[in-house]
Amino acid sequence: MPDAAFAHDRIPRVGVLIVNLGTPDAPTPSAVRKYLAQFLSDPRVVELPSFVWQPALHGVVLRTRPAKSAARYAAIWTRDGSPLAVHTNKQKVLLAGYLGQRLKALGFPADSAVVEQAMRYGNPPIGPAFERLRAADCDRILIMPLYPQYAASTTGSVLDAVAAHLTRVRRVPALRFVDSFHNDPGYIAALAAVVNDFWTRHGQPDHLVLSFHGLPRRSLARGDPYHCHCHATARLLARELGLESRQWTLAFQSRFGRGRWLEPYTSTTLAKLGAARPRRVDVFAPGFVSDCLETLEELAIEGKRTFHAAGGGDYEVIPCLNEHTRWIAALADLVLANLQGWLAPPPDFNQREATLLRAKALGASM
Repeated sequence: MPDAAFAHDRIPRVGVLIVNLGTPDAPTPSAVRKYLAQFLSDPRVVELPSFVWQPALHGVVLRTRPAKSAARYAAIWTRDGSPLAVHTNKQKVLLAGYLGQRLKALGFPADSAVVEQAMRYGNPPIGPAFERLRAADCDRILIMPLYPQYAASTTGSVLDAVAAHLTRVRRVPALRFVDSFHNDPGYIAALAAVVNDFWTRHGQPDHLVLSFHGLPRRSLARGDPYHCHCHATARLLARELGLESRQWTLAFQSRFGRGRWLEPYTSTTLAKLGAARPRRVDVFAPGFVSDCLETLEELAIEGKRTFHAAGGGDYEVIPCLNEHTRWIAALADLVLANLQGWLAPPPDFNQREATLLRAKALGASM
C-alpha cells in the first residue's frame, strides 16, 4: 500500500496496539458463520492439513455450529454489543488516559503514546488499526496481545497477522511484541484484587476453581508453554490470595472436538465438586482479561447447570479484570516497561524548523 508523503517537521510518537481475540458483529447465525470461518481457517488455531480440515469446516462445522453459537451469544449480548468488544474498547480508552498521566509525570508530553485496539478475528481488524497508528506519526509500535499466557494459537497468531499486514507496507516501523505476562506482579495483584473485591461483597467460598481456556494436548508436546504458564499464574494467584492447595483447583474449559485436550476439564471438575455438595463454589478465569462468551455463557450458564445437576449448591462466577483500576494500572506499567528506550522528548519548534529547512535544501518537497 502507498505510504503518505513523509513530513520532515513531524513530531514522532510511539504507538501501542492492544489486541484481543475477537467477536461476531451480531448474535446471528450469518454473523457467527463469518466470524467462525475466519477464526477456524487460521492454521494456528486448527493444526490440520488444509485438504483435511477445509472440507470438514465448510461441509459440516459452518453448516451446523453457527446457529448454536448464535443462540449462546444472544444470551450474553448487551445493548452496547458484544461484551468482549465493549470491554476491550473501554480498556483502550482507560489505558490511553493512564499512559498520558504517567508520561506527563515522567516529563513527556501526555500524547507521546497513541493507543489503538484491534481484534485478531472480526472487527476492528489489525491492519486498519496499525495504519491509524502510522497515520498518527508512530514510527515505533508496541504490539500488546491481551493473552497473559502464551499460546501459538493466540499470541503467535497475532504476530502472524501483523507480519502479514507489514508485507504490504513500504516504511515498516520499529516493532516490539509482548509475548506473555502470565507471571507479571501487577497482573497477579490485579487478579487478586478482583477476587478479593468479590469476596468482600459476597463472602469467601468453600472452593475456588481457576478455569483457563483449553488447548489440544498435543500443543504441550509440540513445545507450547501455555500449560506451564497457566499453572504458574494459578499458583501465584493462589499464593497472593493466601489459599492452601485444598482450597482451589486449576481446570481447562472450551474443549472442541473429540481429541484429548489439556486436563482436568472444567466441566468434569464442576461435576465432581457438585457431587461433593460444598456450601459454595466460585469460578474465576484468570486467562481472560475481559468477560466474553467463555465466561458469561460457558462458565456462568453452562457451568452452573453442570454443577447443579451434580447436586451442587451456591455457585458464583467472579467477573474478569475488565476495567478494574488495578488492571488498567498494571497494563499501563506493562506498556511502559516495554517502551523503555523508545521514549524521548519530542523536538521543539526550532529543531523541527531546522530539520525542514535542511531537507528542503537537499531537494525534499516538504
